[in-house]
Amino acid sequence: MDTLREKPEKINIPKPPAGLIRFDEPMALHTTFKAGGPADIWVRPEGDYFPAYAADLIGFARSEGIPVFVLGGGANLVVADRGIRGIVLDTGGWTGWETLTGETREAAVCVCSGTAVDALIVALTERGWAGPEFLAGMPGTVGGAVWMNARCQEKSVSDLLIETEIIDMENDSLDPFWVSGKDGDFSYKRSPFQDRKVLITAARFSLKRGEPEELRRAAAALRRDREVKGHFRAPSAGSAFKNNRAFGKPTGKIIDETGLRGFSVGGAMIAPWHGNFIINTGQARAADIRALTEAVMEKVHAALGLTLEPEILFVGDWGEGG
Repeated sequence: MDTLREKPEKINIPKPPAGLIRFDEPMALHTTFKAGGPADIWVRPEGDYFPAYAADLIGFARSEGIPVFVLGGGANLVVADRGIRGIVLDTGGWTGWETLTGETREAAVCVCSGTAVDALIVALTERGWAGPEFLAGMPGTVGGAVWMNARCQEKSVSDLLIETEIIDMENDSLDPFWVSGKDGDFSYKRSPFQDRKVLITAARFSLKRGEPEELRRAAAALRRDREVKGHFRAPSAGSAFKNNRAFGKPTGKIIDETGLRGFSVGGAMIAPWHGNFIINTGQARAADIRALTEAVMEKVHAALGLTLEPEILFVGDWGEGG
């Protein structure tokens, strides 16, 4: 597909009442890897009208044959150096939450999908609500965490998920609707939304009462653990590969034992301090990150017969040369 800047008649898209719209926006600015080429059109609407505007935008794009890519926090994402064609709908301006009090000891919280995960954890722990604090320090948005069924400390988002509000981007109707958190295939770092073209607009989670100080300490300890493990020393996506219980040990240890710490392709490197981190040493191209991911998979398979599964999503126009 040609870029939209080569098709001027297709770029007269509905403008958001508030927020940002940019052409040829570098996606390196919107991913934790700090790499990747431009989006033809990047839109970040802000405010309570977000679901209605998003539906209008998706409808317009569908009528024009323009692809729409939904962006959360960009925490597990690498966009090709050639960029991403069509419209990138950034959910980061759709934030906020409401605690729905039920019984004295239990409640639910309804969260807009663009809300930063750690911001939500801070707010809930300060108010003495327990449940999602195992996600403390995790980058990305709530919508992204639901989409990937984020997991930490042997707990998953689906353990707390009551229901999810979505727009089915392939339905005739683009009205948001709720689906049960028990519907579909929720498993290890997997949700049913990965098999559908949907926009997650909100999610509702179960909560229990806890002691604010205890919750703050627990969340702070998890943030420190991420820092000690080097999650934030260099641009990365955190864990590059999923763990597989059948392998008998964490993927990071497998990569360590294969002697791949410090192995690099261009500006991408296996972190010297953790075998399951791929980092951007400063000037990594998206193609470097992808080539390193594939090289690690090949080397581990050749050495041990194990097939690693990447957590990193590679999106956009990879063409020749990425």
